[in-house]
Amino acid sequence: MMTKEQHIAHWLKSCEDDEITMDALFDSGRYAHSLFFGHLYLEKICKALWIKNNHGNTPPFIHNLLKLLDKLDSGLSEADLAFLDDLNKYQLSGRYPEYTFSLQKQTTKEYTIYCINYIKQISLCLRQKI
Repeated sequence: MMTKEQHIAHWLKSCEDDEITMDALFDSGRYAHSLFFGHLYLEKICKALWIKNNHGNTPPFIHNLLKLLDKLDSGLSEADLAFLDDLNKYQLSGRYPEYTFSLQKQTTKEYTIYCINYIKQISLCLRQKI
């Protein structure tokens, strides 16, 4: 049986591949898909933080970043939380193909650069709380 620390380490190790994939998809011009992996990257960090702050070692089976952070001391500002709320739309893109097409049209290179930078900033903040 894994300890709480091992569960946390598992989520943090798993998210490293998602960050690499986010960057690679950006480099290939697949911006909406890049932000899907950016969302997944943060989701796994949020799940590690959830485990740290709860008795159980299994985070909720949800993808909504705000719900994962609910009642946790994340250290995030209201602006950060608003960004995460908006980023939640990208977790749908990888799960519902009909939604992906319209999202791809809206997701520009400039917007993706902004989001990736913000994702990395938030990841640093959340990791400090783990």
